[in-house]
Amino acid sequence: MNPMTQKKPVWLKQHVCNDETYNQVREMVKDLRLHTVCESADCPNIGECFGHKTATFLILGGTCTRACRYCAVHKGQPEPLSPDEPRHLAMAAAHLKLKHVVITSVTRDDLPDGGAGQFAACIREVRKFLPQATIEILIPDFKGQQSALDTVLRSHPTVFNHNIETVARLFPTVRPIGSYDLSLQVLQYASRYAVRPLVKSGIMVGLGETEDDLIQTFTDLKQAGCDIVTIGQYLRPSKFHLPVAEYVTPEKFAYYKTLAEKIGIAHVVSGPLVRSSYRAGLAIEEIEKSKKL
Repeated sequence: MNPMTQKKPVWLKQHVCNDETYNQVREMVKDLRLHTVCESADCPNIGECFGHKTATFLILGGTCTRACRYCAVHKGQPEPLSPDEPRHLAMAAAHLKLKHVVITSVTRDDLPDGGAGQFAACIREVRKFLPQATIEILIPDFKGQQSALDTVLRSHPTVFNHNIETVARLFPTVRPIGSYDLSLQVLQYASRYAVRPLVKSGIMVGLGETEDDLIQTFTDLKQAGCDIVTIGQYLRPSKFHLPVAEYVTPEKFAYYKTLAEKIGIAHVVSGPLVRSSYRAGLAIEEIEKSKKL
């Protein structure tokens, strides 16, 4: 059956929570004029995450300057940066009593530093409100600007994340305004930084990649210094986005996890509903526990 017309398999069905907690989180995000990737990117896990008082904050506004062919985030002319955004984000994180705060962004090629300064400001504000929390940032490529990467890394995030998103062969189709090699360089730069954070990346499957493609990508990510890799199913946001080539089975996701681990990636999270920030705090807890053993 053609995946373009095929119904989503049962393993991709997720409970959508509309209870009081879920609604409270939505209202708080709206009142503070914040964006979450949960809403902007049509994440299938929004019900679970909002229902458990977690969210991945989307900074630099809600409009992206790039038009990647897999992404549901709004594209167009972005609004000016909000000086209140870092403080409002920290207030929301404190209200939720988060132990692990995940901050990502739209791509802002219109800004001289790509928004790196706003990332750093958000990290500083979160530390004021939640000094014990771990902080994960999921950044765009900043066009590879070393000064922008330094701005972020000097703020010492716990986890430095930049998603490769797809294999090298499909990259020009999936991310036409990006570069596979540049993304690897960004990850490698972080892995060699003086005060080294945990380095993380994520990839979508179901876009037409082969096992050989994935082996090469896992090898490249390992060589770039990645400690953590997430593997999840690509889901088509609309008919205007790339079609799904395959709905990957849970068994195959388990196999991909084994492949990545054999290549030497220390921590692999793989599953149909896995997203880069899904249950990210649990991964950090597991890594910290393993260090103490």
